[in-house]
Amino acid sequence: MLPEIGQFSLILSLFFALSLAFVPLIGYWTGNRLLLETARPLTFIMSFLVLVSFVILGWSFAVDDFSVLYVSQNSNSQLPIWYKLSALWGGHEGSLLLWVLILVGWCSAVALKIKTLPKDIGPIVLSILGMVSLGFLAFLLFTSSPFVRLLPNAPADGGDLNPLLQDIGLIVHPPLLYMGYVGFSVAFAFAVAALITGSLNSSWARWARPWTAASWAFLTLGITLGSWWAYYELGWGGWWFWDPVENASFMPWLAGTALLHSLAVTEKRGVFKSWTVLLAIFTFSLSLLGTFLVRSGVLTSVHSFAADPTRGVFILTLLLILVGGSLLLYAVRAAQVRSSVSFGVTGREAWLLLNNILLTVLTLTVLLGTLYPLIFDALDLGKISVGAPYFNTVFTPIALLLIVFMAVGPLSKWHNTKPSVFLWPCLVSAVLSILISGVITFIYEFNLIAWLSLSVALWVVCLSFGDWFIKVSAGTKGIIPRARQLPRNYYGMLLAHLGIVVTLVGIVLVSLNSSESLLRLSPGDQASVAGYEFRFDALEQVKGPNYVADKGHFTAYKNGLPVAELHPEKRLFTTRQQVMTEAALDAGFTRDLYISLGEKLDGSAWGVRIYVKSFVRWIWLGGLMMMAGGLLAALDKRYKRRVNDHA
Repeated sequence: MLPEIGQFSLILSLFFALSLAFVPLIGYWTGNRLLLETARPLTFIMSFLVLVSFVILGWSFAVDDFSVLYVSQNSNSQLPIWYKLSALWGGHEGSLLLWVLILVGWCSAVALKIKTLPKDIGPIVLSILGMVSLGFLAFLLFTSSPFVRLLPNAPADGGDLNPLLQDIGLIVHPPLLYMGYVGFSVAFAFAVAALITGSLNSSWARWARPWTAASWAFLTLGITLGSWWAYYELGWGGWWFWDPVENASFMPWLAGTALLHSLAVTEKRGVFKSWTVLLAIFTFSLSLLGTFLVRSGVLTSVHSFAADPTRGVFILTLLLILVGGSLLLYAVRAAQVRSSVSFGVTGREAWLLLNNILLTVLTLTVLLGTLYPLIFDALDLGKISVGAPYFNTVFTPIALLLIVFMAVGPLSKWHNTKPSVFLWPCLVSAVLSILISGVITFIYEFNLIAWLSLSVALWVVCLSFGDWFIKVSAGTKGIIPRARQLPRNYYGMLLAHLGIVVTLVGIVLVSLNSSESLLRLSPGDQASVAGYEFRFDALEQVKGPNYVADKGHFTAYKNGLPVAELHPEKRLFTTRQQVMTEAALDAGFTRDLYISLGEKLDGSAWGVRIYVKSFVRWIWLGGLMMMAGGLLAALDKRYKRRVNDHA
């Protein structure tokens, strides 16, 4: 009975989404205030109905209701309860329901803040979000319902969750990633609402900016957790593989970064209005494209969910309708979107424009590398692979150039800046960073790329702290009072920029100063890797809730003293008869010790992969700093004030 209620609740939510999509718009066009004001209650009812469906599906997993097809495919009675609940988004149908739940959650968040918006804008924003919700609810109900029953032939037990997903990282990674993906729909809705109402002044950028910052922060955290999961769970010791589905989340992150900076210029100076609107549409389009790539069956990846072309056609049609319609509206309103404000070549606007251009080039670079093999294959021209060599060669120099310019922008002033304002800080920072990184490069015998990368990183650090010191030391109030007066948005920017630097240092050092050994070891054997001694002490068989495993016992020594005990496992998940590697890690601030068991060889010997990874944790520390910076910017006090209805 409960699954039927869940299905019925989804059907009802579809009708409320349909009402939300069009009733407020009709109210706006006819001047009917009553119809406009229906947007808020319609949003809350739609959201509540989706939540009911989600809770019912979660309950079905918790009580092992294998009469539900989706539960029987993705769960098992022996599965631990936390994996049963996370199995809810372990397959296509449930993950899509999670997507819709997060989408209506963003809708409700906007509805709660609607009083801070002009009376005509808020309902139109909710109406646009209602259209997006309508499309995804239709996708869910017509192609991907998670409530299909197997009655009367329900199996006694389920097929189990994919072992790759039986991990804490995969419990939190998809929801956070979706929070970012879906959150960009809010910026998209604000842009389209501004086009519809003609409110294309700087105010709409102020409305959209905190929502964009929050979405960017969640997407940053989701990507960071995905990288961390790939590092320790897949047993390869890598943190990024330029997988097409990884790229599908990275592209909206790059575009969203450009959108954040463009919104700042539009809000402060009223320029880049046309570009900012296009970026809002482009960023959400890339989120939809990522959804298409994951769910269309055009990709084979550990990240992909579905292989049904019908679903791919549906979501591609949805993408064309939403993006095509918004671009058509933009074309109609193009004359109103133009900016008439000028700025100098040394003004902050110019630096941010340069950053936007480079971010867009990076996005298009990743987009080309991701889609080109698919297009080549679709035209029957053969199969080609575009992998890490292409991305590293093309992406790296542009990214380093972007980081150089990123540090200069905050030093400049709006409209125009005297060269002396940033010339001396840049020269002093350049000399310091080149000298310090040169010493580090000489001591550790790094190559030219490492020297260049570390110089860029130190350049950003010097300029960032120099800019902060100039700001807090100005005036007579004292450093601490001035520091408290600086807005959260500034500290958010500072933290995010430093996070990029920390990640850059982690990437460079783990790439250049790490060691890897693939060895043949039996219990009692020892191996030396990067100054550490690893002893294979013993091997035992252990039993988990739904698997059996060979568990290795290793001890790591440094200068003859034990520094870590590591216990990698080779697990056989009994229901699926699938073998998984569970790597063992000893994490440190400057290095990781990493061991994974390979295949069993003859006798008692095993293939063992041992890594000593330098500064790899800095990659994810930088991601956390960027996420914190985005949230701090989103919580700036200026965005809590009510917007003037006549803005």
